[in-house]
Amino acid sequence: MRVLRGGAVSVRWEPRIVLVGAALLVVACGAAVLVVGTGDFPISSAEVVQAMVGQGDQATEFIVTTLRLPRALVGLLAGLALGMSGAIFQSISRNPLGSPDLIGFTTGSATGALVQILIFGGGAVAIATSSVLGAVATALAVYAMSYKGGGVHGMRLVLIGVGAAAMLEAFNAYLITRAELRDAYEAAFWLSGSLNGRGWEQARPLALAMVVLVPLALAFSRQLSMGELGDEAARALGVPVQRSRAMLVVAGVGLCAAATAAVGPVLFVALAAPQLVRRLTRRTGPHVLSAGLMGAALLVCGDLISLRLPVAMPVGVVTGVLGGLYLVWLLASKGRRVVA
Repeated sequence: MRVLRGGAVSVRWEPRIVLVGAALLVVACGAAVLVVGTGDFPISSAEVVQAMVGQGDQATEFIVTTLRLPRALVGLLAGLALGMSGAIFQSISRNPLGSPDLIGFTTGSATGALVQILIFGGGAVAIATSSVLGAVATALAVYAMSYKGGGVHGMRLVLIGVGAAAMLEAFNAYLITRAELRDAYEAAFWLSGSLNGRGWEQARPLALAMVVLVPLALAFSRQLSMGELGDEAARALGVPVQRSRAMLVVAGVGLCAAATAAVGPVLFVALAAPQLVRRLTRRTGPHVLSAGLMGAALLVCGDLISLRLPVAMPVGVVTGVLGGLYLVWLLASKGRRVVA
C-alpha cells in the first residue's frame, strides 16, 4: 500500500497471499478450538464456541475460559510471534537458516531463564524477565560481532549466531549438571518448551507485548522487502537501511523473547513458518504477517498432536521432531540444487 498525490491510496491486491493467510487463520483458530475441547473432560467444538460467547453451562464455561482457553491463546500468540520473528531474521540475513532458534537468540533466552531458575531461584515473573534479557543480550552481542564495513552481512550473522548458540548450549548443559535434582528437573522441563499449565498470567503479558511489537514489525515490513534487493538498491530507493534494520532487529528479538518467555524454547517454528509460506504463496519476500499466521497454525497444531498422543509430550518435542524432518528436507533440496 502507498499514498499517491492528492491523498489517494494505492493498494496492491494479491489474491493468493490473502487466501493463504485466511486459510492459515482458519486452521489456527480451528486447531485452537480443538485444543480447548481436549482433556480429561472432553468438550465438543460447538460447546467450546458457546462457552466462549457466554452461552454454555457454568461448569463448561469455567473449564473453557479459566482452565483451557489461556493455553490456546498463548499457543496462538507465541506461534504468531515466532513465525514473524523467523521471517524478519531470514530476510535480514537473506538465508533460510537465519531463524532466531538457530542463530542463538532463543538459546540466549533459555540461558537467561536457566540462570534465574538454577542460581537465583526466582518465580515465574523473574524467569520470564530473565528470559527476555537473555535474548536481548545475545542479540546485541551477535549483531555487534556481525557488524562490519558499515553493515551486517547475512552469512556472517548466521555463522556468528550459530557459534554463539553452540557456546550457550554448552553453558546451559553445564548449569543443569551442577544443579540440584529438583531444580534440574524444573529447568529441563522448561527447556522442552511446553504449553502445559499456561494461564492468563502468561497470556496477558504476551498479548501486551504483541500489541506493541506486531505493528512495529509490520510498519517496517516494506523496508524489509526492499532490503532483500541488496543494501545499495534499497538505498537508491530511499530506504534508510541501517536504521530500518535496527528497528526490525528490535521487533524480531522482542517477538522471539516474548514467545520464549511464555512457552520456553519451542524449536523450528520460526525456521519453518516463513519457508512454508513462501512455497504456498509462490511469492518472494518476507511475508511477515503470513509467516506469523503459519507459525500460529504450526504451534497450535503441534500442541493438538501432543494432547492426542497416547503418552504426554511437550509441544516443543513435537515441533522439534517435525522441524528436524523439515530441516533435513530443506538442506537436501538445497544440496540437490547446488549439484544440479
